[in-house]
Amino acid sequence: MSAPGVPAAAPRRLAALGHFVADQPLFVLGAALLAVVAILAMLAPAIAPYAPNAIDFGEKLKQPGWDHLMGTDSLGRDIFSRVLFGTQTSLMIGVSVLVVSMAIGVPIGLAAGYFGGRVDSILMRVADVFLAFPPLLLPITITAMLGAGLFNAMMALAISWFPWYARIVRASVISIKSEAYISAARTLGLPTLRIILRHVLPNSYGPAIVQGSMDFGYAILATASLSFIGIGARPPAIEWGLMVAEARSTFLANWWTAASPGAAIFLTVLAANLVGDGLRDILDPRSVRRD
Repeated sequence: MSAPGVPAAAPRRLAALGHFVADQPLFVLGAALLAVVAILAMLAPAIAPYAPNAIDFGEKLKQPGWDHLMGTDSLGRDIFSRVLFGTQTSLMIGVSVLVVSMAIGVPIGLAAGYFGGRVDSILMRVADVFLAFPPLLLPITITAMLGAGLFNAMMALAISWFPWYARIVRASVISIKSEAYISAARTLGLPTLRIILRHVLPNSYGPAIVQGSMDFGYAILATASLSFIGIGARPPAIEWGLMVAEARSTFLANWWTAASPGAAIFLTVLAANLVGDGLRDILDPRSVRRD
């Protein structure tokens, strides 16, 4: 008998949760790390002991200690406070790049996969033009044309990445559009747009979600790379890649100036990759389950 006040289904739910944690430990670890990053981003104004851009030359290049948990940079700014506020920028980068990439790529993939023929050929050849560039060369070129800045860097990455989502969705749609329920919908005379939105799209976005969960971390890393070479975030913006770039002249003698934002980038990208791998195992029916 179950304990008083405890629903009979509670033990089964706890057992299912325990089985899921044992079956997907890396996914749970990644999700927990991302949850911590999100919480830190929300609570940064309350947690940060100093204003992130407060300059104090009397405190410059202080080693990590009780007064400054991650030390200070060459301008005397508290690195711990800046890393905390940098989580807000990093989450905004990841979400923005993915939303714009999917907003462009998913409709293109739906149209190419469903209509096929000339529509497919034209749209995929356009996508191939973007895919012909090395991963960071096209974002660098676009950012250089638009002008340096965090917004332009994010838009450049989104424009560069949309072909991946177009091709992923196209492949799913091609396999789905021949299913019996799609043929039945056509036979009933349902409008093409309704078939695509109500029947094709809900059954084809799974692989794109998996790809997006992994690209979340890559978006943060790529933007940090653009900031490091001087065409991404610009002061007074607080971004981890920019913090590493600003520490180039001091990190050999003062390791903490680059190690702290670098560790933040590493852990966030690692967490996103673990979540992406876990989602692939969960959503892909062909993946091998671990007993």
